[in-house]
Amino acid sequence: MDSQIRCTWPLFTVSLTGFVQIGWYYFFSPHVQRNIAYGEGRRNRLDLYIPEKPNKQKPAVAFVTGGAWIIGYKAWGSLLAQELVERDVIVACIDYRNFPQTGVSGMVEDIAKGISFFCQNIHKLYLAGQSAGAHLAACALIEQAKKEASEEIPTLAWRASQFKAFLGISGGYNLPALSHHFHTRGFYRSFFLRVMEGEESLQKYSPELGVRSPDFQNAAHMLPATILFHGRADYSIPFLASVDFADALRFVHVQVTTKLYPEKTHTDLFLQDPMRGGQNQLVADILAVVHANDREAQEKDAAAPPRRRMVPECLLQLARKVSPF
Repeated sequence: MDSQIRCTWPLFTVSLTGFVQIGWYYFFSPHVQRNIAYGEGRRNRLDLYIPEKPNKQKPAVAFVTGGAWIIGYKAWGSLLAQELVERDVIVACIDYRNFPQTGVSGMVEDIAKGISFFCQNIHKLYLAGQSAGAHLAACALIEQAKKEASEEIPTLAWRASQFKAFLGISGGYNLPALSHHFHTRGFYRSFFLRVMEGEESLQKYSPELGVRSPDFQNAAHMLPATILFHGRADYSIPFLASVDFADALRFVHVQVTTKLYPEKTHTDLFLQDPMRGGQNQLVADILAVVHANDREAQEKDAAAPPRRRMVPECLLQLARKVSPF
């Protein structure tokens, strides 16, 4: 873990030019409304990204950023949100407490509150997450599906079935399997168990294991269609994490699709590729989902000019080599 933290600084340093541009957009764009409170906690905030002509009929994505459950922050979603809002998609990047402010249960609780706040009066809802954010969003979704299927809870602030799709980007969904992998990469098991609130919580907060549990069978039909995106060269969270989760979802008859990207690492999809400019395949695949039944939006997507490069290729390659993720 210490080696990962030491190596993170060069990753940000070499891409400083790109981050300055992202920061300028984040703090000064009229399309960004920052720090909207969704609860009473200090981290109960979200950033809202609004297109030129917003209305309730536009697709809206509730997005949960990653950060190894320790350094997650809503601003990390700014780059993806900017690309989506330019294509008429409303985006809310939900902040949440990290460890050691709370353990995994508190993170899931915060995210569920943020989702509840955002999804009121929105008709075309999508839930998305990246890395640890994909894991936590999936936990919140599965927990809500179980509540929705239970006759003991007649009124809910939000429902899993409200969402048209769940979009999981480079996520990990089986904590017992991941704990061993992380340990070999310096995220030591003893520390990971502190984040996850002990050995007994690993199964409870493993979406893959949760959907395979017999007591989830009656709730499976509440889950939305699921699309899992993952780079095949991801050594932080191996792409098989998404493949195995997809198999578990198919087992309970949830509609699921996997998009696997050759030679893409954990940060390529979310960081280096957007900064590279041109066509971003991940964004194109997300837009294909959220604009699936909107011919006009699809035509605009096809006609959109390629994005300009933010960072020289040599710096992106250097960032790729020094990144611990």
